Amino acid sequence: MTEAAVHVPAAPTTPDPAIASRNRVAIVLLLAAVFVVFLNETVMSVAVPPIMKDLHITPSAGQWLTTAFALTTAIVVPITGWLLQRLNTRPVFITAMSLFSLGSLIAAVSPTFGVLLLGRVVQASGTAIMLPLLMTTVLQLVPMFDRGRIMGRISIVMSVAPAIGPAVSGLVIDGLGSWRYLFWISFPLAVVMLVIGIVRIPNVSEPRKAHLDVLSIVLSALAFGGVVYGLSSLGASAEGSSVIAPWIPTVVGVVFLVLFVLRQIALQRTDRALLDLRTFRAKTFSISIVLFVVMTIALFGAVIVLPLYVQNVLKMEAWTIGVVLLPGGLIMGLIGPFVGRIYDRFGTRPLLVPGTVLVSLGLWGLTLLNQETPVWFILLPHVIMSIGLGILFTCLFTVSTSALPPHLYSHGSATLTTLQQVAAAAGTAAFIALLAAGTAAAGGTDAENAAPAQVMVGVHWAFMVGAIVSIGSIVVAFFVHKPTAPELTDAELEAAQQH
Repeated sequence: MTEAAVHVPAAPTTPDPAIASRNRVAIVLLLAAVFVVFLNETVMSVAVPPIMKDLHITPSAGQWLTTAFALTTAIVVPITGWLLQRLNTRPVFITAMSLFSLGSLIAAVSPTFGVLLLGRVVQASGTAIMLPLLMTTVLQLVPMFDRGRIMGRISIVMSVAPAIGPAVSGLVIDGLGSWRYLFWISFPLAVVMLVIGIVRIPNVSEPRKAHLDVLSIVLSALAFGGVVYGLSSLGASAEGSSVIAPWIPTVVGVVFLVLFVLRQIALQRTDRALLDLRTFRAKTFSISIVLFVVMTIALFGAVIVLPLYVQNVLKMEAWTIGVVLLPGGLIMGLIGPFVGRIYDRFGTRPLLVPGTVLVSLGLWGLTLLNQETPVWFILLPHVIMSIGLGILFTCLFTVSTSALPPHLYSHGSATLTTLQQVAAAAGTAAFIALLAAGTAAAGGTDAENAAPAQVMVGVHWAFMVGAIVSIGSIVVAFFVHKPTAPELTDAELEAAQQH
């Protein structure tokens, strides 16, 4: 048995009342904290235009408020696998919420764009730690038979918070008159969560000495940072606002990603990897990750194209973006607990295939949009797609990590979150590139300056390709099954170390 396997025991199935109460406190506080930090992730979609006007910056500079957030998250998340092994629950929580609180304060008082960008980077550093911390804590505390229910609650946080972000942002800016109030509101909320966490968050993990490989950190930053920046640049390039050829950072990122993977494989032999890739030896984990990445691409692609369609084709006001996206986001989160209960009782069979079918139907429905489409018809396919995504995300979060042995929980959570960031950037880039290509093929320049009919061609291209790809996800869903026990044994992991 490896040393790591000794230090993180599986959650007991029948904890005594005191332990059960402690566990509930930890999970509820973590859920609340993750909601606060995730709410902040999407407020920039509405806030960038007034920030550009107030700080006198260009659109390409304003886009960095989103790009830098994604870059920082992609760079920090892989390190959380080590962090969650080395430190206990409370200090990790305090670190994450302190960073997020500090970043919110810096952004609120920022006199220049550079200081505001620094605040977003500090915020992202805290955000990157929170989701792996929540996921790992749940996996350590909740027995396998009850994980679906808890993961359903996590899906509420992960879906509802980002979904209401644009609507909240619009209300705050319109009602209070300044984008700075977005950060002045998030700062005290974060401080309150920090204080409560210091007092009430219990230490539920068992830290162990874990090697921190500096070279792996450097390779990870260059790899995931390069890939995410390259993909983000691809979208900006398609819109004509990129300052660098997108293939350059993408290729650099891929090269360093290969080096990072080789480094982790070498370090796994002595159980010192920054991000242990033996998680992919669990078949269910690997297949679930593939499906999760495809669905994340679909989600972020739709979220980026629909607002452009509403603004540049239908010529509606910016506040209607929140109206269009909010119902689907709320439904996606609110069905999570029901999906979790079904998963706990019946497994993946009645969930994944219907979920992928609904996502595909939603995307095919979005291909029917035109210049006269009423708002209700936009809502219908988006809600259908959101129901499917709500089913899938709850199920995939649960089934993927449940296939791992306890001492790989932190690495599995970090891998899942890292790939989520990469997939989000890929979805945004791919759909924006298709939108721009279709607009150009129709004789337009960019989405903001082209005629509605020209932009409509680009919208159709983006959703058509997404719909076609979604058909493949239905096939993949048939191969995911609910594990009744970790799929990797200590003997298999020791054998993997030798190779």
